[in-house]
Amino acid sequence: MSSETNSYKFASILAIIASSLAAGAFLLAWPASNHFFQFAPNYDGYVQPRDIGTLIDNVQKSVLTVSCEVTKKDSWLGTAWVIDPQISQEEIQGSALVTNYHVIEECLSGKGTVKVKPFEGEFERVQILKTDKRNDLALLELSENLEILGLSEYSPWPGYWVMSLGSAAGFEGSVAIGNVLNVLFDEVLITNNISEGNSGGPLVDNEGNVVGIVSWGMDYKKEQYSGAKGLDTLCVRIIKCSYSYDSEPTWFNYED
Repeated sequence: MSSETNSYKFASILAIIASSLAAGAFLLAWPASNHFFQFAPNYDGYVQPRDIGTLIDNVQKSVLTVSCEVTKKDSWLGTAWVIDPQISQEEIQGSALVTNYHVIEECLSGKGTVKVKPFEGEFERVQILKTDKRNDLALLELSENLEILGLSEYSPWPGYWVMSLGSAAGFEGSVAIGNVLNVLFDEVLITNNISEGNSGGPLVDNEGNVVGIVSWGMDYKKEQYSGAKGLDTLCVRIIKCSYSYDSEPTWFNYED
């Protein structure tokens, strides 16, 4: 047998070994890569986003500080976020903003002035289009066009990763990360730290879609959770929905 033939055989053996190693490496790597996609945010609401910084930056573009000023000494701060004006029940030329009713309540009937401030922007006056006291919601109109936050197509579930953004205690651009504690008829209970000024802000999932409207915080010396209004409550008076929603369960006793 010639040395040339031996060389060919040796090269063939090396090729077989290399192919086997490559196949083995692929099989070992496949479960991990499959796990990477299987548990991506768009498949699993329980996981945190892979790039939280980018998510925060994107959502902040649609979050505003709300100011209700009756006098220089009497004023209230809250948060608002931009919703698609096409699904509102009003004709809006600029941006449609959602906030809590109690944030702008003292300014109703011309008693005060409501202004909003985009993140790192300037305060601008807005028009109050619609209010829903029972569900603690309000719809505002801003002449400027801002980026819209999408609404989640899925209901949140206990354990889901969620983030709230707003002006906690007046600190613009505040972020609180937590998870869904539980879901009630029209509210989402969350572990995020909520302060005065957060009211009306968006509660978003790991893809940046809104799953609720931050509405209240508890006394953390007694309870370790806060609350957000569920998206269904928007269907009562704020946005157009393709289904009918009853906002008054029989076991709740709402005030008019």
